[in-house]
Amino acid sequence: MNDQAKGLLITFFGVLFVVPDSLFVRLIDADALAIAFWRLFLAGGITLLWILATKGIKPFADVLRTGRYGLVYMIGVGSSGVLFILAVSLTSVANVVFIIASLPVFAAIFSRLFLKEPFSQRTLLTIAAVVPGLAVIAYGSGETANAHIAGDLLALGVSASFAAALTAARHMRAVSMVPGVAMGYVGAALLIAPFAAPFSMPVSEVPLVAAHAGFVLFSSVLIAIGPRYITSAEVGLLVLLESVLAPILAWVVVGEDPGSYALVGGSIVIGALCISNIWLLRRSYAR
Repeated sequence: MNDQAKGLLITFFGVLFVVPDSLFVRLIDADALAIAFWRLFLAGGITLLWILATKGIKPFADVLRTGRYGLVYMIGVGSSGVLFILAVSLTSVANVVFIIASLPVFAAIFSRLFLKEPFSQRTLLTIAAVVPGLAVIAYGSGETANAHIAGDLLALGVSASFAAALTAARHMRAVSMVPGVAMGYVGAALLIAPFAAPFSMPVSEVPLVAAHAGFVLFSSVLIAIGPRYITSAEVGLLVLLESVLAPILAWVVVGEDPGSYALVGGSIVIGALCISNIWLLRRSYAR
């Protein structure tokens, strides 16, 4: 198996494991911050212990030696993990995943601001299409059950913070960022612990919490590894699967209707990003 096939397979399974993430938040009967604490602490803690047991402290030292880039990465993945749970608790699953799909737009903006990379024509056209799509989703939050603008704004924060992490990671391609995920998750869990009342979690919810952490663990590790073998456009196309499948799963399992505005706005966002990534892939293969 060549590197591209390996990267596609790893990232594909990483995306499949992340699809039920928002559904778990709906199913677990507990406070949002308590869910966020256990989601991050268990997934991050197990990853941390596994790396220590198999490779020692060197992988963590490698990430820490990257300085501010490693710090931005850890803050980005940790904060996005907390904001995601809060967003799902305040607005619809469809709104959250469609808004988070705008992540490449934020990544392009951050790359322009901090890495001095110019906007390409493709990027400008993508931004011009995605922004109206997000506006439609936000407008619909006042008209759709289970949707709220506060949750939409938190979802936008998820997109921005994770885009910042990925932008920082571009400087560290030679360094495995799996230890960074572990440290970011555990660090975020400890920071919110005083406000989360983690031990208020009902015992009856423990199996769901454990399953949730397991899915997050596998998806985080696989999505951190996959992009080392394939292009950002290929990663972007695969990640869009979550935006399509997660609302369908929530609709089927808990009967959460995404609403017409979310479907229209989400179609605009996903369609624009899909066309953009296919355009980039065709250009890269033509070289």
